[in-house]
Amino acid sequence: MTGKTLFVSGGTRGIGKAIVYAFAEKGCNVAFTYASNADVANEIIADVESKYGVKARAYALNILEPETYKDVYAEFDADFDRLDFFISNAIISGRAVVGGFAPFMRLKPKGLNNIWTATVDAFVVGAQEAAKRMEKVGGGSIISMSSTGNLVYTPNYAGHGANKAAVEAMVRYAAAELGEKGIRVNAVSGGPIDTDALKAFPNYEEVKSEVVKRSPLSRMGEAEDLTGACLFLCSNNSSWLTGQTIVVDGGTTFQ
Repeated sequence: MTGKTLFVSGGTRGIGKAIVYAFAEKGCNVAFTYASNADVANEIIADVESKYGVKARAYALNILEPETYKDVYAEFDADFDRLDFFISNAIISGRAVVGGFAPFMRLKPKGLNNIWTATVDAFVVGAQEAAKRMEKVGGGSIISMSSTGNLVYTPNYAGHGANKAAVEAMVRYAAAELGEKGIRVNAVSGGPIDTDALKAFPNYEEVKSEVVKRSPLSRMGEAEDLTGACLFLCSNNSSWLTGQTIVVDGGTTFQ
């Protein structure tokens, strides 16, 4: 991956941060977005460049305004001369998901629509802009992060689970249409991962206990557990793999 470039949304914590470091360690230049904390983004940039000798840059992005991806990519173009990999990872939490993260009878259109915007719309616009740049270098790999919440019932997760199912369908459509450009499109679906986003759930301890009990490996997933699948999907080892969802869940969907 030396000399190639990754762009991942939401790269300052959790899964996105783990992806940034995993690709940089392989010699890949990395670009990532952040919601508001420029100081944390700059700390990651300095650390990554010092440790791995690659180029790293970060850009502010409000994932609830996916059309602004075009402005972010304009900044990206000023910093990098190629794009090889795009991973749509950023999610929303907090007040923006009120009415979306709730039991079925308390779901509200505004919260559900916000999750759709940040999940499906953001993937579409981000991937469209990425594809334009990948086509210039002969192809690339696009990944949407997903979750097994669309396969296994998770309390209060109907809004997110339904949208993860939708983005996986969008991945298949994108794969069908971008293949002729040499661009592969896949999804990585993680079981519950022990991140700050999950810890923000009011029933975090209950979820963690259930995951540990359900997994044959008897442990919660860590952010780093998903990086291997992402590296594989961006390598030549997966050159005939597109339109698929790889499930990385510690076996939790089997029981």
